[in-house]
Amino acid sequence: MAETNLAVEAPTAPPSEAAAPTVPQATVEAPTVPQAEVEAPAVPTVPTAGMPHPYHILPPSPWPILGAFAGGLLAVGAIAFMHDGPGWLLYLGFAAVIGVMVGWWRDVIRESVVERAHTPVVKLGLRYGMALFIASEVMFFVAFFWAFYDASLFPKVVDPEMYPDWVGHGMPLAHAVNPDAQWPPPEIETIDPFGLPTTMTLILLLSGVTVTWAHHALREGHLRDAWQAQAITLVLAVMFLGFQVFEYTHAHFGFSDGIFPSTFYMATGFHGFHVLIGTIFLAVCLYRTLRGHFTAQSHFGFEAAAWYWHFVDVVWLFLFVSIYWWGAIPR
Repeated sequence: MAETNLAVEAPTAPPSEAAAPTVPQATVEAPTVPQAEVEAPAVPTVPTAGMPHPYHILPPSPWPILGAFAGGLLAVGAIAFMHDGPGWLLYLGFAAVIGVMVGWWRDVIRESVVERAHTPVVKLGLRYGMALFIASEVMFFVAFFWAFYDASLFPKVVDPEMYPDWVGHGMPLAHAVNPDAQWPPPEIETIDPFGLPTTMTLILLLSGVTVTWAHHALREGHLRDAWQAQAITLVLAVMFLGFQVFEYTHAHFGFSDGIFPSTFYMATGFHGFHVLIGTIFLAVCLYRTLRGHFTAQSHFGFEAAAWYWHFVDVVWLFLFVSIYWWGAIPR
């Protein structure tokens, strides 16, 4: 009977059949494909609703309406100031515009560096915007060149009897009368183009070289060379501004001394203002480079500054040839 019990307990061989079903476990652990499907769609870095897309849908922002109010306040303050009104309104409007610019561009930098929202399509739109802005600046300077060439190619004879208000409001009679239609007008001592203006030209051209050096260094990922080149560009820009202030303080004519001085100061003065803006632009880019905001693949902020600086260089070349050199030739 004991043998019979052993015969019954012997069939413990089926463990091989029980151990065999490890296949279902393998089929459960194997499908790692869904994980790859979850990690793959890294395209929509921008928060989207519905289908992923490469565009940047901006959240509600207070800066457009604040910028409109700040611009209006600046315009009203400027008009009031020019009509002997209070000056504090002008300064308040100017401070409001600067505040909006700082806050708005701070948000744009955060969208690029922190949120990574500047996709290739967004960068393309930024490039179009900067190109159109520079085109508008070109037309801004065309107006001053047009005024200068109209006055120099067709000099007018000013009769003080027809324009009595011109005399006695800062314009001497000798400067108001141009009986021989001369250019430059009589009593105007022009600036030697091959003195300080030539030095200023060389400084700006050299700054164009260094800003291009910085751009190529960023494209190659050489951040140390990039910030060094930007620092040199800033030094050259400050040197140019210093020389222009020296030139203005030593010029032998004032703004209201006739058509030559007025067009000279308007054209070169607004160019100097653009150089100041470009200097601030490059200083911000230098700070961002040192903070690691720019990479070899993403550095449009600096590209925009470089485009603007090259535009300033080209405008100065036209100013040097047209106003300093050609405009100073007696005819």
